[in-house]
Amino acid sequence: MTATNPATSTALPDHTQLPESDGTFVKNFQEHPQSILLTESIKPVLQKRHPDGQYCIGQDSGIYWRITDPPERGAEAPDWFYVPNVPPTLNGQMRRSYVLWQEHIAPLIVLEFVSGNGAEERDKTPWKGKFWIYEQVIHPAFYGIYEVNKSSVEVYHIIEGQYQLLAANERGHYTIAPLEVELGIWQGEYQNAELPWLRWWDLQGNLLLSGEERAEQESQRAELESQRAELESQRAELESQRADRLSAQLRSLGVEPEV
Repeated sequence: MTATNPATSTALPDHTQLPESDGTFVKNFQEHPQSILLTESIKPVLQKRHPDGQYCIGQDSGIYWRITDPPERGAEAPDWFYVPNVPPTLNGQMRRSYVLWQEHIAPLIVLEFVSGNGAEERDKTPWKGKFWIYEQVIHPAFYGIYEVNKSSVEVYHIIEGQYQLLAANERGHYTIAPLEVELGIWQGEYQNAELPWLRWWDLQGNLLLSGEERAEQESQRAELESQRAELESQRAELESQRADRLSAQLRSLGVEPEV
């Protein structure tokens, strides 16, 4: 079936009628933890940006951009993407996919995690290549290509209809100005794996923490407060003991401390 123009069609399928998967396997064990890490750490930023909760995040979910047969040929499934100003659910149901002709708002950022040599993510073949489809049809303002094996990420920003490769700042990060965050590589351990993870920072260079990291930080803060309180208690006890010894010495000399 050839592509259908959404503007002229009157009976286009929605997210409940389109396949939510093309049946392919997730390519490696790192993909899901990486997506969770990105989502958890950016959540406080998005909650502040969208106090009404009107945004959605897709993780290895389809973005339908044209009608085809079979339907999944008309979709791209980024490993991670964020769309502002859309409801997180539709008609009380969790989204199965994101359908452009139903909502018309492009993702702000799309991220692909490379498992091969990166050729698929950089393919500019018209109507087939991922890079071409994102640039010419889906139009996310930012497109990131993350290669864990190379410990690198490329970030493109759409300018006058074409993607331009962004330059890294002095920290080696890429600024995502609408979100007031930076995107870059962090070498460390997450979910029992030491890897160069894709992470967010604020514009001052502070790492945005995952839920687990925030809980650990809070636990450490509580432990420090407990230790500080214990030290204060010990200091007060020492002062009391010192005062008692001084009083005893004065009494031994026939002097009442109160006098």
